[in-house]
Amino acid sequence: MTPDPRSTDSPGTGAQALERGLAILTALSDGRRPLGLVELARATGLSKSTCHRYVASLVALRYLEQEEGSRKYLLGPAAMHLGIAAVGTLDVARVAAGSIQALADETNHTVSLTVLDGADIVYVDRRRPVRAGFRIELNIQIGTRLPAYCTSMGKVLLAHRDPVSVRAILDRTDLARRGPKTITAREQLLLELAEIADSGLAVNDQELTAGLRSIAVPVRDHRGNVCAALGVAVHLSAWNATAEAVVARLEAPLRHAAQDISRRMGCLE
Repeated sequence: MTPDPRSTDSPGTGAQALERGLAILTALSDGRRPLGLVELARATGLSKSTCHRYVASLVALRYLEQEEGSRKYLLGPAAMHLGIAAVGTLDVARVAAGSIQALADETNHTVSLTVLDGADIVYVDRRRPVRAGFRIELNIQIGTRLPAYCTSMGKVLLAHRDPVSVRAILDRTDLARRGPKTITAREQLLLELAEIADSGLAVNDQELTAGLRSIAVPVRDHRGNVCAALGVAVHLSAWNATAEAVVARLEAPLRHAAQDISRRMGCLE
């Protein structure tokens, strides 16, 4: 139930400040849709000016973000670390769960779902095939963060952001060499992102770490916006195939799963 802090313009300290911040986050979680400042003030019982101060702080901390094309707010990926239901994130994770497991079982490879948070991807779901044997894999769990520039899912998410925000992200990203084929040249990466935006498919050939290949495609929400990336990872210890062979075998089932998730998210494209 949404807390009902007293409406006041005082900044609030200690428990009262915490209560107000949680009231805003809970209002967005309960509503499961973006809310404007007036709606948040009404839902929390705060005055508009007080609510605005707390919203600004939560945005700076990435617990809230402003919806593209509107002045409304929704929960950001950082809220996941407190176990709060980020509207887009947990909706897509819940909707996608069955498709992710089915894809892992069909391909016999690990399947992941991620969202973009700044220059990183954040894992919101990760499934291994039920009948999988021993595999050498990265130690990745829900909530794990990895650099977007050297992962297939990250490149998909960057490719579908507007160019200005992508360049801003790269301005604060150290394109360090993580694997034998990491793209460390900014302009080369931008060219690849443009190609991914056209094709809707990203390939990672040992850019994150040696011996790991992956492919990824976008998942869209009810507005048609890319809200997540779905990817399949293949370790050379399990299947020593070329990147081309990985794409040839796994692209179709991966796209089918992503389209199914997008449809159930309300995307009509």
